[in-house]
Amino acid sequence: MLSATLYSDPACPWGYSSVPRLTVLRWRYGDQLDWRLVLIGLSEDASKYEEMGFSPVRFAVGNLMFRRYGMPFSPAPKARLSATARACRAVVATRLQSPGREWAVFRALQLANFNTPLLIDDDAQLAEALHDVPGIDADEIVASLDYPEVTAAYERDRAEARTAAGTPAEFQGKTANSDGQVRYTAPSVVFESGGQRLVAGGFQPVEAYDVLIANIDPTLEREPPPPSPAPLLARFSDGLTTEEVAMLMAEGNEPPDRRAAEAALLELVASDQAVRQPLGDDALWMPAAVAGVREAADRLAA
Repeated sequence: MLSATLYSDPACPWGYSSVPRLTVLRWRYGDQLDWRLVLIGLSEDASKYEEMGFSPVRFAVGNLMFRRYGMPFSPAPKARLSATARACRAVVATRLQSPGREWAVFRALQLANFNTPLLIDDDAQLAEALHDVPGIDADEIVASLDYPEVTAAYERDRAEARTAAGTPAEFQGKTANSDGQVRYTAPSVVFESGGQRLVAGGFQPVEAYDVLIANIDPTLEREPPPPSPAPLLARFSDGLTTEEVAMLMAEGNEPPDRRAAEAALLELVASDQAVRQPLGDDALWMPAAVAGVREAADRLAA
């Protein structure tokens, strides 16, 4: 098994924009990659952004440039600036309480941060963002954010993320030094196997990850793209964005055909195999069965 460590933060637009590329790796190599998520902790207090001259409008406008990478973005400015520490702690708390589900929580926070008015440093709004994540207790996670064990684990993540000095990531200019230490930028990935350690610093094309994996372990099996989005929705039942599906269906180094992917997804919707949920300037596509179960659960909860 090849270990893969992702250094990221739920409020980093580069980390969020890389999601389709990382989803390709998850499909292509499956359980042969042993993933570990390390939270960077970009900001403990929103005043950091105010001192840099940012505002809710400037953040919203800045996010528009990331639409070119395909993930959904809502252009609406938030009520105020927000820090990322509470959201990072929520991911860490989930790792401690429900190992493995931290990835679903991380994704839910990314989608909420970039597509809803929710503020990820407000505990009540954090719980709201995590309410629909299966397999976790959102209220319990938020209640534990300041527990000593969560604080210790979060600080270990932050310290590890700030060990990028002298790495290939720094050589490529893919690191930052915002608090006196050279840290990995989101979404840096480090692959390790048999004493080898290869670093993909910051935002990279999926081909960069693939070349590193091929060099570190050419014995791995590679799952080819499916002819239809149906197997993808079955595999990733929490839902996929249009760009994720387009990249997952691309052959080799061919560019993703987003229009063809969306057309194929609409065919699944028309045949009641999938559901389209509007999200930002795009949508989240889910298997119809899973969406139906969630709607039933929401009705019971109401």
